[in-house]
Amino acid sequence: MWTLPEASEIARPNANVEEGTVPIAAECGSKKVQEKQDYRDILQVQDSHHDVQTLDKTIASLETELSAARSLQESLLNGSPVAEEYKVSESIGRRKYLMVIGINTAFSSRKRRDSIRYTWMPQGEKRKKLEEEKGIIIRFVIGHSAISGGIVDRAIEAEDRKHGDFMRIDHVEGYLALSGKTKTYFATAVSLWDADFYVKVDDDVHVNIATLGQILSKHALKPRVYIGCMKSGPVLSEKGVRYYEPEHWKFGESGNKYFRHATGQLYAVSKDLATYISINKHILHKYINEDVSLGSWFIGLDVEHIDDRRLCCGTPPDCEWKAQAGNVCAASFDWRCSGICNSEGRIWEVHNKCAEGEKALWNATF
Repeated sequence: MWTLPEASEIARPNANVEEGTVPIAAECGSKKVQEKQDYRDILQVQDSHHDVQTLDKTIASLETELSAARSLQESLLNGSPVAEEYKVSESIGRRKYLMVIGINTAFSSRKRRDSIRYTWMPQGEKRKKLEEEKGIIIRFVIGHSAISGGIVDRAIEAEDRKHGDFMRIDHVEGYLALSGKTKTYFATAVSLWDADFYVKVDDDVHVNIATLGQILSKHALKPRVYIGCMKSGPVLSEKGVRYYEPEHWKFGESGNKYFRHATGQLYAVSKDLATYISINKHILHKYINEDVSLGSWFIGLDVEHIDDRRLCCGTPPDCEWKAQAGNVCAASFDWRCSGICNSEGRIWEVHNKCAEGEKALWNATF
């Protein structure tokens, strides 16, 4: 008969190795396994970070949409008239865009608008291609005169029939009403187009669209983003001076500075912040200076302020040297004029020396 050997008689593998030691081959194998595991852990951490950013962005978007829906429901239940922008948004197919660029302009700024049309703003079929292929909307933003339907309103209507590049908003034009115009612009734009970012730029600033798109697209996954050249200027309490602040007493003692905010020549906000402005536009306080007003609306909110100096380059030679060094500016203007000095003529010089080139826009991926 066959009998099974006793357990003590079965040869143990590696029996010749001293107790408590590990064979060299096994030790090397163990290290390789550990290295692979460490690499997998690193990849998992990176993937998790990206997933968290995406989740944060999704949650923020859902929160703003829910808030907007509640606001609309309350209006309906209370029998209040529904804002026109809600009606408009229901009838438009909501495709996704990268950004909406609103160019703040005035009735008297026809020459400025034409100088932009012939430099950095694509026209006709190229503008349609920009919208369809790159997801970028560009419009001149203007309201109406105190006497609606007057001669200046009719002039804008004629200009719009020719170019088709205006965004008319429900706002009475006036320099001292820029804070209100800014609120109405964001509220109207977010109702018309579903974009990642909403940009406001003045009509005496040169813009490189592809560079601006690349800057913004890097922050597309982040919720509640406020991007611009952040500054903190003095609160001016003397009447008659430029940028006088009538509510200077709210900012403390004489000589104090404003809270950090983006300079008004160009700035961008993410969709959730534009939606926040739209929902709360009737209770958001308006300071005399539009850029201060915008910054004040985000105080107390969990907002990321992003300071990017490519959004406030100087005119040549500043933007020219930077372009030659491969650091193309997104926006250029003269600080002393709060825009390009004599922009109707000089924007051509800026464009010739500092533009990114047309191919850069059509070859760009965001």
